[in-house]
Amino acid sequence: MSMTLVRRDGAGSLFSRFVAPRIEPAAIAAWLGRTAVSIAPLAIMLIILGGIWQIATDRPGATLPSPMKIWTDSRELILHPFYIRGGLDRGLGWHLLASLQRVAFGFSLSAIAGIALGLLVGTSPLAMRGLDPIFQVLRTVPPLAWLPLSLAGFREAQPSAIFVIFITAIWPVIINTAVGVRNVPQDYRNVAAVIRLRGFGYFARILLPAAAPFIFTGLRIGIGLSWLAIVAAEMLIGGVGIGFFIWDAWNSSNISDIVVALIYVGLVGFALDRMVALAGRLITRGTSA
Repeated sequence: MSMTLVRRDGAGSLFSRFVAPRIEPAAIAAWLGRTAVSIAPLAIMLIILGGIWQIATDRPGATLPSPMKIWTDSRELILHPFYIRGGLDRGLGWHLLASLQRVAFGFSLSAIAGIALGLLVGTSPLAMRGLDPIFQVLRTVPPLAWLPLSLAGFREAQPSAIFVIFITAIWPVIINTAVGVRNVPQDYRNVAAVIRLRGFGYFARILLPAAAPFIFTGLRIGIGLSWLAIVAAEMLIGGVGIGFFIWDAWNSSNISDIVVALIYVGLVGFALDRMVALAGRLITRGTSA
């Protein structure tokens, strides 16, 4: 029994020595200090803006609700975003998820097609002369102008919304990819010529790593445009989605719900941009290494 106890004590001491993390109080204090310094300006600015908003709208006859009134009117919506009461009466979280599903599908299609077309335009002078003028004209068409055509073609709301996302997000991906391909440093091209690197090897080891920062810049612009387009499109096509939620709240004169939805739209859009930016940093770092 004593040997077992000693063995357990020894194993525990070895675990605490080599495996268990050592958290020093000074390190915790330093981390908390850095965190406080980084978020303090944002917190102060939010408090100032919230105070101005509260003072400006907390009066009789104000057309916009104050922050306190928004909390009073929409507290249930904020605290319970995933309720379902039947039909289209469901929480804001479900509407956001429906919109994100459409954005994920449409943006993925635009990323695949946009990168492929951008590589073609960037590497082929003939494709550049034939396709670039068409792209430059089509990219100036507003996103919602495509919605009637998509509804006429697909005759359903879901594929029409996905098409609007696709056609909105594809142009910055094409243009930035083509620019990245055309701006591959000449030194890289010379090295590839010296070692006789051609075909897929040149594409994978020279072209794609050099163009990756430009590609992800286009993807970041595209994901932002996708989120803008789906919110606007859902206001017109109806169904479950954050755009429909905002339009339905307007028809019901629930201005507080609209403000809450807009805050969620902004936060989700910011998160999508940060996710694409993080993926770009990780991939470009890996390709450069």
